[in-house]
Order: sequence, then structure tokens, then C-alpha cells
Amino acid sequence: MYAVIETGGKQYKVSEGDVIFVEKLAAEEGSDVAFDKVLVCGDGSNVQVGSPVLSNAKVTGKVVKNGKSKKITVLTYKPKKNEKRKMGHRQPYTKVEIVKIEA
Repeated sequence: MYAVIETGGKQYKVSEGDVIFVEKLAAEEGSDVAFDKVLVCGDGSNVQVGSPVLSNAKVTGKVVKNGKSKKITVLTYKPKKNEKRKMGHRQPYTKVEIVKIEA
């Protein structure tokens, strides 16, 4: 069984046992999270599509870790103005293991 969920402005196709990295959630490590915005749910030939979401579907996950991704370098530059700036950024994430899909 699989489902397409929406969280943090992004969509993820998940099935039970998957580990996904989502935008940071306000949840502690080891706690359970519920994703209520389920867009599609199905298993092979039986597929349910919401408009826009399925009202009775829910995906439950367990928070494995909160962390930050690798650093990226951001350069800004304005020609002929002698203006340049170098910055770094680390995006926070939450690592979630999908436990159960209810359709």
C-alpha cells in the first residue's frame, strides 16, 4: 500500500517502512506524527484520489531524528559596484519513518 502526502509545501510518495526527510516539524525525537493531508492512497488496482485530500485517510510516522542538512554556499554579486557577499546555509529537517497507512 502506498500514499501521497503533503507536508511542508512538498509532496511525498510513501509506503510502510519508508524513511523520508521532510521540512522541520515541531516534534521531539521518538514521538509520533500524523499526516492528515493525504492526496492519493492505493494498492495496485484499487486507487483512491482525493479532491483535493482524502477525508478518512491518515498516515502515521515516527520521528527518528531532527537535524540540519549539509552546508551550501550562497554567493551574491553586483557588477561594477564592488559588492559581493558569501554566505552559508544549512536547512533544518526531520527524519520520519512511516509506520502505518490508514485508508
